Amino acid sequence: MGAEKKQIFIVDDDESVCRALKLLLGTYGFKAYSFTSPIKFLSDVSDSVPGCLILDIHMPGFDGWQTLGQMSALGRRPVIIISADKNGGFREKSLKAGAVGFLQKPFNDRELIDLIDVAFAGKGR
Repeated sequence: MGAEKKQIFIVDDDESVCRALKLLLGTYGFKAYSFTSPIKFLSDVSDSVPGCLILDIHMPGFDGWQTLGQMSALGRRPVIIISADKNGGFREKSLKAGAVGFLQKPFNDRELIDLIDVAFAGKGR
């Protein structure tokens, strides 16, 4: 699938993860925006702006689970959950909470791009 400058929003409190993902996604033709706070993302990006969200779980204050719950309630864009946590139940919990998919850090670039394609195609995993 060609990216056709589709938008990706990255929310992760680790700035190095945000930078790396922006560079990676840019090489695939996506327009990526990063936020180190879920609150900043929710306040800066209108519900009407299309795109896919890559969301970290563990962040100070308003975490990824709370953000996902807020977005599910609002019927927002597709979400891919990422986490370095080794909790085996995160994948299932992510899917039950409405995410398109879950990736454990570090993940393979191709896995992420394939999951983004799934998200834009409107199919959950």
